[in-house]
Amino acid sequence: MEPWVSEALREQIANLPEHPGVYLMKDAAGEVIYVGKAINLKNRVRSYFQGFSRHNPKTQAMVKKIHCFELLLVNNEVEALLLESNLIKAYRPKYNIQLRDDKNYPYLRLTMTEEFPRLVLARRYQDNGDLFFGPFVNSGKMWATVKLIQQIFPLRTCKERQLSRRSRPCLNAHIGKCKAPCAGNISREQYMEMVEQVKLFLQGKIQTVAEGLQKQMEAASAEMRFEEAAHYRDQLLAVKEIVKEQHISESSAHNRDVVSMALSSHFGVVQLFFVRSGKIVGREHFFLEQIEGETEQDVLANFLQQYYSLADYLPKEILLSHSLGEELLSQVETVLSAKKGSRIHFVTPQKGDKRRLIELALDNAKLVLNQRLQKEEREENFGVRAMEELRQILDLPKTPLRIEGYDISHMQGSYTVGAMVVFQNGMPDKKEYRHYRIKTIDWIDDYASLREMVGRRMRRGQSEKDQQRKEGKIEKQTFARFPDLMLIDGGKGQLSAVKSLLDEMGYGDMPIFSLAERLEEIYRPGCTEPIVLPRESYALQLLQQIRDESHRFGITRHRYLRGKGQTASVLDTIAGIGEKRRIALLKHFGSAARIAKAEIEELALVPGMDHRAAEAVYTFFRKEAQRQAEARAEVAAPTNEEKLAQAVAAAQEAGQEKEDLNG
Repeated sequence: MEPWVSEALREQIANLPEHPGVYLMKDAAGEVIYVGKAINLKNRVRSYFQGFSRHNPKTQAMVKKIHCFELLLVNNEVEALLLESNLIKAYRPKYNIQLRDDKNYPYLRLTMTEEFPRLVLARRYQDNGDLFFGPFVNSGKMWATVKLIQQIFPLRTCKERQLSRRSRPCLNAHIGKCKAPCAGNISREQYMEMVEQVKLFLQGKIQTVAEGLQKQMEAASAEMRFEEAAHYRDQLLAVKEIVKEQHISESSAHNRDVVSMALSSHFGVVQLFFVRSGKIVGREHFFLEQIEGETEQDVLANFLQQYYSLADYLPKEILLSHSLGEELLSQVETVLSAKKGSRIHFVTPQKGDKRRLIELALDNAKLVLNQRLQKEEREENFGVRAMEELRQILDLPKTPLRIEGYDISHMQGSYTVGAMVVFQNGMPDKKEYRHYRIKTIDWIDDYASLREMVGRRMRRGQSEKDQQRKEGKIEKQTFARFPDLMLIDGGKGQLSAVKSLLDEMGYGDMPIFSLAERLEEIYRPGCTEPIVLPRESYALQLLQQIRDESHRFGITRHRYLRGKGQTASVLDTIAGIGEKRRIALLKHFGSAARIAKAEIEELALVPGMDHRAAEAVYTFFRKEAQRQAEARAEVAAPTNEEKLAQAVAAAQEAGQEKEDLNG
């Protein structure tokens, strides 16, 4: 074992179990830098620290950073594959090959964790006990599928996770789009039979669904439940129409996936064709990142395991553009065949129709790869030219490799948020972005808000610089690296406010400019006349991109805070009342007004509440009622001037009455 391996790490390695599982490699900061799986954890993990010189440069760099590791034991290799894929998606480790899709396709989620499951849209897969179907490349087809299912199998669509019991069902039940489990119109057993049919339908087992409906119809007819039999008959006819249109058969020899891969030096593209009943019915491409130092076989094997571990359908045959080699092929076949429940055949065809399919997919993969490379080249050239233009036009002391953009977002002075975005080498560096919740200003004052945000940023940067000097090390930390150019969203007023702050703090020589949106004018300190650049200028386009990005980043956060503030409950301000108790109270009483009228004993009976929490709620609302009553009384009570006027009026009225009597 290498001499630089610490004693603590050696002890962990010595105590490795001979068991299937997943391992998470961590660096000194506790960050997960690699996730892997193994049939035998002891053999696999030890191999990283033995024969170090035989590893590729990427693996060597990773092993040197391992400070410790964490193990998760599982029962078999299939469970290890699924867990590994989920952990890679969760942690995005630096040294794992990353499967990325530049689009976000929806799934259909069958909420099996609920008593009466629903079919809902989901934007990402989650391992939470629900069933996910997809992703759907064509959203139109997805909604057509949902509409068909709702017509044939009327599952509930109401949004309550815990179904509220009602005496009368909603409108959907009256028009035949729901079986109304909320009103007891269908038992859970009957409802779950319908859910099982939906599950089979979404898995493509439509013939199985038709056979099941046929049996249910015949059974209902034999028992003279003719109305129920007619319902099954209608469902069966609808399903048979779909079978005629789609011609889907699980046993078809012409159901296969075609996987072709094209690689560059630092990323790859996989083109996937879906062949059903001998026809290409869909295609998709995926990007593979962090592949430096990896062989073609390893990259392809990683894709197959990451993609198919979460796929809801695995065909019996998968065509590959590259051979995996016997060892990797056996491993991938074993794991994915176990997931499917029957053997999957991986084939690397050399001739015939199958090879022509591979070549077609490969041509598409190369096309996407070239488009991505050309885009990167254009962006790189754009950034270089734009930064050089900025240096010349703005008379900067050096090329602005790091540009920071600042903007303020608020609504009438409420929920004020400052946004800082960072562009490195002409490209957005999103991990460097920061939000600032403005603390000292609670009214409309963009100038003061900008001063607070920039001041906090500069003080943090100076603090990190001082700490680095004290420790005698230089690190590229976020705040310690000051910008080569600071861009403020706004005009001369915003620019002057921030410039005066920088002067006060001793950073008066920092290049700072502002960009006014109306006429796209660039203002610089000490000059009344703005710089106006032509629309086609690379420099102006870069500044506009930074300004727009800071605005987008800030307003997104502002809307989140505003929405959160507007939906906050008065119960959130009571000590000891968290989200669960708040939901339980509102569910039990129906509204905050009813909670306010409840006695301590009533409050304590709510699930999750105790006497102490009930007393806190009771006291809060009584004090609040008293405060409001005092406020109303204060408003209603007459002032001293009003009292004097009332007394004079009363005296005059009394005098008039006396005169009337004497007269």
